[in-house]
Amino acid sequence: MSTASSEVSAPTSTIKIETESRPVVPVASGSGDMETKAPKPESALKSFLSGGVGGACCVLVGHPLDLVKVRMQTGSASASTSVIGMLSTTLRNEGIRGLYRGVSAPLTAVTPMFAVSFWSYDMGQRMVKSYGQWGMTAEEKTQKYTLSMTEICMAGAFSAIPTTGIMAPSERIKCLLQVQANEVEKGGKARYSGMLDCAKQVLKEGGLRSLYKGTGATLARDIPGTVAYFGAYELTKKKLMEIQGIDPNNGQLSVGAVLAAGGFAGMACWTVGIPADVIKSRYQTAPEGKYGGMYDVYKALIKEEGYAGLFRGIRPALIRAFPANAACFLGMEVSKKMLGFMD
Repeated sequence: MSTASSEVSAPTSTIKIETESRPVVPVASGSGDMETKAPKPESALKSFLSGGVGGACCVLVGHPLDLVKVRMQTGSASASTSVIGMLSTTLRNEGIRGLYRGVSAPLTAVTPMFAVSFWSYDMGQRMVKSYGQWGMTAEEKTQKYTLSMTEICMAGAFSAIPTTGIMAPSERIKCLLQVQANEVEKGGKARYSGMLDCAKQVLKEGGLRSLYKGTGATLARDIPGTVAYFGAYELTKKKLMEIQGIDPNNGQLSVGAVLAAGGFAGMACWTVGIPADVIKSRYQTAPEGKYGGMYDVYKALIKEEGYAGLFRGIRPALIRAFPANAACFLGMEVSKKMLGFMD
C-alpha cells in the first residue's frame, strides 16, 4: 500500500512523489485581491480503484508461497520441509493449477479488500491531518501539511479495521481449501468443490458467525501489521529519496526504488504479524469445537511446539512478501497515474 498522494509519471521508469496535500492555489477574492485556498485532497475514489488493482497484482504474484505458508502453519507439512521442496512437490503432483489452489477466494476478495484498505488509509490520513490542524488559523491551514511518521502509522492502523470485514471470511475459505488440497494429495476425499461450495457449507453448518471465525485473530495480525507496513514503506521511500538526492516534496523516484520500498514494507508487515497469523490459520481450519478461542489455540501451540511454533511459515511468508507487495505498490502507482483524470 502507498500514500494516497504518490503518482506515476510518464515514462513509467520514474515515479513522482508528492506530499499528502496539493499545492496551495491562489484565488481571487471579491475585492480583487488574491488569497490562498486550502489544498484539495486527492480523490478517495482514485485510491479505492488503484488499491484494487494493486491487490490483484499482489495475489497473482504471491499466492503459491501463501499456499506453502498455510500448509506449514496448519501442520500439513513437516517442519523440516523446505519452501522450494514444497513448491516442487506441489508443482509435480498438481501442476500450475495446484500452486494456485484456493486462489479464487483471495482474488475475489482482495480487489475490494485492498480497495477498501487504500481508501481507509486515505481516510485515516485525512483524520490525523484534521487532528493535527486543530486550532490552526485559516491561513495556516492553507500551508502544506506533511504527515509525521507517527501520523502515518496511525492512519495505517485505522485502515486495518474496515478491511477486516472483507478479509476474515476470505481468509477462512482460502485456508480451508488449501488444507483440503493437502489431504486430497494424501488420498483423502475432497469436502468442498470450490470457493462457493465451501462458503455455502460453512454458512450451513455454523452460520455467519462461522464464516467470520478468526476475525479477532485477523485484527490482531493486521493492526500492528499495517502500522509496520505503511511505516516501513514511507520510511524506506524517504531514505531512498535522500540517497538519490531527490526532493521528497516534488521528485522522481525510480520504479526500482518503489519496488524495493514495497518489498521491504511487506516483509516488515509479516515479521510483526506472523504469530497472530499462525494462530488464525489453525483456528480457522480446526474442526468446530476443538478450540474455545484464540487463547486455546495459543496454549496448545506453545505446549506442543514451543514459542518457535508461533513463527512457523515465516520463511515462505517473507519470501512471498517482497515480490507480492512490490507488485502491489507498482500496480497501484501505475493505475493511479492512469486515473489522473479523476483529480
